[in-house]
Amino acid sequence: MQVFGLLGNPVGHSLSPPMHEAAYDALDIDARYVTFEPDATPDALERAIDGAQALGIAGCNVTIPFKQDALTFVEPDSLATRIGAVNTIDFSPDGPPAGYNTDAIGAVRALREHDVALEGASAIVAGAGGAGRAIAFGLADEGADVTVVNRTVSRADELAAVVPGATAGGLDSLPDVLPGTDVLVNATSVGMDEDVSPVPADALHGQLTVMDAVYHPLETRLLQEAADAGAATVDGAWMLLYQGVEAFERWTGREAPVDRMNEALRSRL
Repeated sequence: MQVFGLLGNPVGHSLSPPMHEAAYDALDIDARYVTFEPDATPDALERAIDGAQALGIAGCNVTIPFKQDALTFVEPDSLATRIGAVNTIDFSPDGPPAGYNTDAIGAVRALREHDVALEGASAIVAGAGGAGRAIAFGLADEGADVTVVNRTVSRADELAAVVPGATAGGLDSLPDVLPGTDVLVNATSVGMDEDVSPVPADALHGQLTVMDAVYHPLETRLLQEAADAGAATVDGAWMLLYQGVEAFERWTGREAPVDRMNEALRSRL
């Protein structure tokens, strides 16, 4: 039996175990996906990664608060290095653990699933934290013209400086920049467990595609108001799904049963 898992603190709320185990069942793979909760320190994370490799664990996802620290304890690929965070570790018996970031690819695949063209599109990423970094790099690598907006403008400036071709602004600039925008992604936590939106409703328009990385609630105030304005909407569960799909495919070398994973994920939301 192969064992995969999730490193984070806390991890009791995670939806990754049912999503991945649905994939194992669908493809008759003898595997389990379990959660690990080390102390929230870099030293504990390093010991956990070393222990997972010693125990023969095949792969781990990494979540809050460990994504940035994990970069130090694995050999990251170029994308994870540019983003500055690792959310997927692949353990090999023949070498050091390899680190990847599937959040960027998850965002891109979620938009592709909804027939959103990114090459040459104008895209705004709201939020310059970990999710915002991954999404901004993912969209830019697909050929989108990215603008990062953040409440603290200096953080948007810092991110835009390392994302190819990106520009930056404050959240208060959204009414001015949204009219000419094709794609808007909310990568802030605004709207999580509260009925508020980071975007003024009257700035939204029918030519937009709006994706919210928040998935609890599934239909955020932002998505409700975007739909009312005639915009296409993509809920946060799609990004969560496709980052997991990407990790599964990297670990197993097999095409993921996306429908089964999506069904298992949404049944828990």
